[in-house]
Amino acid sequence: MKNIIISLSIITMIITGSSTQKEKADLVIINGKVLTIDKDNPTAEAIAVKGEYIIAVGTMSKISAMIEKGSTKVIDAEGKLVIPGFNDAHVHFGPLNPDYIELRYTTDASVITEKVKAQVARSRPGELISGGHWEHEMFIDKQWPTKELLDKVSPNNPVMLNRADGHSVLVNYFVLKASGITKNTPDPFGGVIQKDPVTGEPTGIIKENAVDLIKTGEVKPERTVEEENARLWQGYLLAMKEARELGVTSIQVPGSADFEAYEKLQKDGELTSRIDIGKSLSGDTVLLKKYLILEKQYPKEGNWIRFGYLKAFMDGTLGSGTALMFEPFTDNPSTSGLALMPYEEMEKMIITADKLGFQIGVHAIGDKGNNWALNAFEKALQVNGKRDSRHRIEHAQTLRNSDIPRFAKLGVIASMQPTHCISDKKFCEKRIGTERAKGAYAWKSLADAGAMLAFGTDYQVEPLNPMEGLYASVTRKDRLGEEGEGWHSEQKIKMEEAIKYYTLGSAYAQFMENRKGMIKTGYLADIVIVDKNLFIIPENEIMKTKVDYTITGGKIVYSSGK
Repeated sequence: MKNIIISLSIITMIITGSSTQKEKADLVIINGKVLTIDKDNPTAEAIAVKGEYIIAVGTMSKISAMIEKGSTKVIDAEGKLVIPGFNDAHVHFGPLNPDYIELRYTTDASVITEKVKAQVARSRPGELISGGHWEHEMFIDKQWPTKELLDKVSPNNPVMLNRADGHSVLVNYFVLKASGITKNTPDPFGGVIQKDPVTGEPTGIIKENAVDLIKTGEVKPERTVEEENARLWQGYLLAMKEARELGVTSIQVPGSADFEAYEKLQKDGELTSRIDIGKSLSGDTVLLKKYLILEKQYPKEGNWIRFGYLKAFMDGTLGSGTALMFEPFTDNPSTSGLALMPYEEMEKMIITADKLGFQIGVHAIGDKGNNWALNAFEKALQVNGKRDSRHRIEHAQTLRNSDIPRFAKLGVIASMQPTHCISDKKFCEKRIGTERAKGAYAWKSLADAGAMLAFGTDYQVEPLNPMEGLYASVTRKDRLGEEGEGWHSEQKIKMEEAIKYYTLGSAYAQFMENRKGMIKTGYLADIVIVDKNLFIIPENEIMKTKVDYTITGGKIVYSSGK
């Protein structure tokens, strides 16, 4: 009889879910408006985490039973929105330079002169003065800047200031002279040395592949190796700090970065964002086999530091007037943009790398650039056969209607950066006309056609803040706000979709949708709590939304209260 009573007691505990039988959590978030991005369980009130993983998602009563007094960390979300951590699918991430001249949102070109003059005063003769993010379309006169802005204040220092898109650079006469660039220097393939239409002299603007001609003639700063290393390390820490404060728990770097530096960050407990690092696409099989070794060292099965995709450039940008278009630019009929390599060369490289099993991402902005990228991916599929390659087009900014369904058909991911739309819309129609602009930043058309989308920022071309991307996705309006429904409003998407592309979509793009990008049991505990409900606030409040908590792998890596 005693044994029967004991057995009945155990059965009762199992049925009622007694807390003595429940797994205890290391971290619990309660009282939240949880958007899970999990279609089978779209919303919840609370989350339980153990170690790096989510162990339960559900109601307050269910999750509260998993709290162990004295050992479980409890975050009261106070009714705030809880979402998966942001995953930036295209970010030029790396150590920040404290001496970099920031020119983003500059409207008066004379500011460039003032800032260069100030930095020269802090530097030794011969030291490189670097900076950028200027956008000439934001200048009052909308004219390209010239070396004359720099020469009087920097006669003894090389100056290089990148345009916001990173595809053009303004240099001073010091750099032109050190590089041997004169009025007689021809444009290289896929590059432009901008020249004065009257004198023929270089203006100081160097575009695309012509940047390879630059020799700065710089004098290195007088720092010891230890000082340089400390400065570099501080730059990495500043970059990580910026990412976690903005809720960015994963970053995908298009191109090369220092694997060892991120390993050191991880060892020191400073790696607060997961990272994928790729390499440049090559047709050299010897080099590609070295990449295969690197891929085994940082495999897709890993969760923190992983080998990413191989990146190639098909063309330039709209802003620099170097995107590859089928027809000439509306505002400059003398050019249809630039192919940064012959199509046949690109196709051959893609086929070779695809055969070895690599994921490939191609930068393509213009309608012809995107068409060529899709053609090359289609050719690789025909030659090598179908597999789960998840090749990507980075930016996919301007598309012909006939190419939009091909993304889904070929399984090519549209890796897009929504802020490009609201940055570029002020000159997009001037560059390519109203009709072609209908295929620009066509998120909704791509999604409706069944394409997989992954969102990011293209930082440092654009700010790292995901809130700006969400705002761009749902409004397609200027950052200062404007009346009406937004630019080509038929391409706007809903907030939940925008968040999904910034989380699960980006996770899919890196083969991690089975363990990241959703708030779901068994998934990595990458979670963000924001201070405003993005679903109900006025659109002009979206970019003002701040992160209260960033949690990566179950650890609170940022709290606004600290």
